[in-house]
Amino acid sequence: MPLRFTLRQLEYFVAVCECGSIALAAQKVNVSSPTISAAIGQLEAEFGLQLFVRRHAQGLSLSQVGERFLVGAREALDKARAITELANDIAGNVRGNFRVGCLLTFAQIMLPKLRRGFVDMYPEVTFFQYERDQSELFEDLRAARIDVALTYDLNVPADFHFLPLIDLPPFALLSETHPLSNNKVVTPAELAEFPMVLLDLPMSSEYFLSLLTDAGVTPNIVERTRDIAVMRSLVANDFGYSIANIKPLSDRAPDGGRLRYVPLAAPVRALRLGLMMTAGAETSRNVAAFVAHVQHQVTPDTAFAYQA
Repeated sequence: MPLRFTLRQLEYFVAVCECGSIALAAQKVNVSSPTISAAIGQLEAEFGLQLFVRRHAQGLSLSQVGERFLVGAREALDKARAITELANDIAGNVRGNFRVGCLLTFAQIMLPKLRRGFVDMYPEVTFFQYERDQSELFEDLRAARIDVALTYDLNVPADFHFLPLIDLPPFALLSETHPLSNNKVVTPAELAEFPMVLLDLPMSSEYFLSLLTDAGVTPNIVERTRDIAVMRSLVANDFGYSIANIKPLSDRAPDGGRLRYVPLAAPVRALRLGLMMTAGAETSRNVAAFVAHVQHQVTPDTAFAYQA
């Protein structure tokens, strides 16, 4: 009996479920909105099911039937990916869909260049990238929505494998007019009297605050943001200092203001940047190839590019 659906249709259906709208799903999978709508309509027509409740003002929401169908669709896609991996391993090929997550605090600095080199080396790979916070990376790895993640060693679960690459010591991010901006190093005690702009992401914020509280300093947090670009602009405009471990090559904030990066005086815990994956993931030929590529590109000798 011929199949009544395609894996592509299932992929589009799952994308709509995860993104919450056809427009966002179309951006995620890089096709047009009408293509997504047609795929959903074909699935509903083939199976005689109403997968979504359509409300004009609120858009789409999953029906009860759709929620059950989503479970099966994800299972089917996972099995299809496993078959693709098996075929690649047998044939010795690096190809097919490959999904990489990256901690959003440094995705814009590192991931595009790593991706460019990888897809140039393996043109049969279809590369998908996802910018996430640390807790979302954990969830996506467990749900097999990504194959590997580039991130820090922040609260990595015991059943995950973390492959370290480089250590990145923390620094204070200051405006060029900040009283401490010309220091060679700053201590948590010196920062205590100044307001702080906190990059407020799960696990990341706890780490930044621990650098102060472990030294007996209670930070004066005046602003919180989840957007690292907004954080840099707030700092450049003298709303407070912040703390980070990685920086762009430019010393300017997105709005043009100048920034200074001053190392925190030891002893402070550096973050270890590396690759995180589920146990056994490196047996996948795609993952193994990506690991080798990143290990070649991101080494202690190149760490200065992310700190200097």
